Amino acid sequence: MKNRISSIDIVRGLVMVIMVLDHTRDLFHETSLTQQPTDLATTTIPLFFTRWITHLCAPTFVFLSGVSAWLSLQNKSSIKAHRRFLLSRGIWLIILELTLVNFGIWFDIHFSVILIQVIFAIGFGFVILSLLLSLRSITILITGIVIMVLSGLLPLLALPQQNTVTTILNVLFQPAFIPLSEKHNVIYGYPPLPWLAIMLAGFGSAPIFVKDAATVQKICIQTGITLIALFILLRAINIYGDPAPWSSQENSAFSFISFLNVTKYPPSLQYTVLFLGFMFLLLAVFTNKQNRFSDILAVYGKVPLFFYLVHWYLIHTALIVVIFSSGFSAGDLVFDFNFGRPGTFKAFSPPVVYSVWLLAILALYPLCKRYGRYKAAHRTNKWLSYL
Repeated sequence: MKNRISSIDIVRGLVMVIMVLDHTRDLFHETSLTQQPTDLATTTIPLFFTRWITHLCAPTFVFLSGVSAWLSLQNKSSIKAHRRFLLSRGIWLIILELTLVNFGIWFDIHFSVILIQVIFAIGFGFVILSLLLSLRSITILITGIVIMVLSGLLPLLALPQQNTVTTILNVLFQPAFIPLSEKHNVIYGYPPLPWLAIMLAGFGSAPIFVKDAATVQKICIQTGITLIALFILLRAINIYGDPAPWSSQENSAFSFISFLNVTKYPPSLQYTVLFLGFMFLLLAVFTNKQNRFSDILAVYGKVPLFFYLVHWYLIHTALIVVIFSSGFSAGDLVFDFNFGRPGTFKAFSPPVVYSVWLLAILALYPLCKRYGRYKAAHRTNKWLSYL
C-alpha cells in the first residue's frame, strides 16, 4: 500500500496489544485450564472483562483484513494480479496456522492438538475473496451482511440432526471438536462463513476510508453508534441474534455482564455488530490523530502477522522458563491441552498475568519497530509482503 491509513494501523495495533492479554491469560492464569472466564457461575467481574474486552480483537482483525485487501487492490496493475496475490497469501496463512502458529500455541512436537482459528479464517477469507474481485464492492458488502443476518437465524431453525443439509451448515457455520485418533484432535474454532462475512463487509466498506478525514470520521461515528444501538435492540428483544439469551442474575452487576455476554464461537450477529461498532468508534477516534501513544500502537499495527507469530513464541517461552525455574524438568511437561504446564504447577493470579502481559508488550515493541523499518526499506521484496 503506497499510502498507509494511519487509523487502521493504530486500531489494529491496539487490538493486537489487547489480544496478547488474552493469550497470556490462557498460558499463565491459575484457572485458565479449568474454567471459562465468561461462565457467570464461576467468573468474577474483573476476570469476565479481561476476557470480554479481547472479543474486540478477532472481528477487528478480519474486518480490517478485508479493508486492506481492497486498498491493496487499488495499487495493483490488474484484478488478475491481485487475485493471484490474495489466493497465494490465503493459502500461505492457512499453512502458517497449521504449522508455525499451532506449534507456538502448544509447543508440542507431536501436534496432538490442531487449533483452527483466526489466521486460518483470514486465509480462507482471502481465498474466497480472490474469486469475488470482479464484483462491485457494494455487492460484496451486501453479501457479507446477508450471511451475517442468515447466520443469526440458524439457531432458531429446528433442523433435523441426521441430514446432509444440516451437516453442511454445521461445517460452514458451527465450531467443532474433531478427534482424529486417541492422541490427535482438531479444534475447529473458527467456522468459515461467519468470519468470511466480516471480511466481505470490510472489503465492501473500504471505499469510505479513502475519503477526506472529516468524512471518514463522521461515517465511522455514525456506523459505530448505529451498530451498537442495533446490538442493544437485538439484546433487549432477546430472541434473535445470539444463541445464549441474557437473563437476570443475583445482582445488577452480573445482570449487566449477562447482557454483554455474547457468543464468539461461532460469532453471533449480536457479537459481530457490538464489537464492529466499537471498532468503528475507535477508527473515528484515531482518524487524523497523531500522538506518542498512537505512534506506538501503529508500530505494532504495521506488522500484524509478524507480531502474531512472535508473540506466541515469546510468551510461551516465558512460561517454559517459569516452569523450569519452579523446579520442574522437561520430563514433567504436559502438552496436549496443557501448554506444557505440569499437573502440579501452580499458575498465577491476575496481577502476575497482567505483569507478564505488559512485559511482553514492551519486549515486542523494539522487535516490531526494527522489522517494520526493514520491511519498509525492502518494499520490492515480494516475500516480505507475506509477513
